[in-house]
Amino acid sequence: MNIWILAGIILIIALVMTMTGRGGGNFYVLALVLSGIGIHEAATTGQFVLISSSLAATIFFGKKKVVDWKLVLLIGSMTLISAFLGGFFSDKFDATLLKIIFAIFIFIASVLMLKPVKKEPKPNKRYRIELKSTNATYQINLIVFIPIVIITGFVAGMVGISGGSFLVPLMVLAVGVPMQIAIGTSTTLVLITATAGFLGHLSTGHFDVRMSVILAVAAIIGSLFGTRLTIKANPKILKIIFASTSMIAALIMLYKVFY
Repeated sequence: MNIWILAGIILIIALVMTMTGRGGGNFYVLALVLSGIGIHEAATTGQFVLISSSLAATIFFGKKKVVDWKLVLLIGSMTLISAFLGGFFSDKFDATLLKIIFAIFIFIASVLMLKPVKKEPKPNKRYRIELKSTNATYQINLIVFIPIVIITGFVAGMVGISGGSFLVPLMVLAVGVPMQIAIGTSTTLVLITATAGFLGHLSTGHFDVRMSVILAVAAIIGSLFGTRLTIKANPKILKIIFASTSMIAALIMLYKVFY
């Protein structure tokens, strides 16, 4: 495939994925593989493209104050450790079964995202911490939150994905974080995990600098368009986009398992 056609495809993927906070590494790799690039080089290039788009989006979201840095620190510290352990123990579990289970949960999470969030009073502050962002205040139930984050990171590390498909629903449904802030925060978390993944892939030597830079520039342009649309978009529209792309990601994962 012509590099400029591929760059156009990457730009579109970056635009849409930025609006969901999911990163879209699996979509980047799929596009690269379908263009005729080997899987190892596609994985390394995809991670580099993901870092570039996520970094550009994180800078923009940070300036617009839609990144909750306390949540980044809280979730990031737990997912880094649990994802590392997931990768370390990945050979102890059946990868095929894990991918099937993960795809099913992604699909369920995408359906739940379409339901309206019920704002109920939370008088019991036991085991809860309260966080404040620019335009919202929300409480985290640590008994529910911590196990879900750890399990998400562990399983994501096992199957080799960022876990953004779970992080956004977790923040929106379990914590009550506004959609734009959940997307901005998730994008920052994806940047952290993508950087760690890229450094691991880079050691294999499968990296075409020229192609990666061209595609990274395309991804940055797409992500900058995506960030602006995210800030302006109705949260309901963002939820629909997130749910739709998550369902597609789940189907792609199942397709890879069985075919």
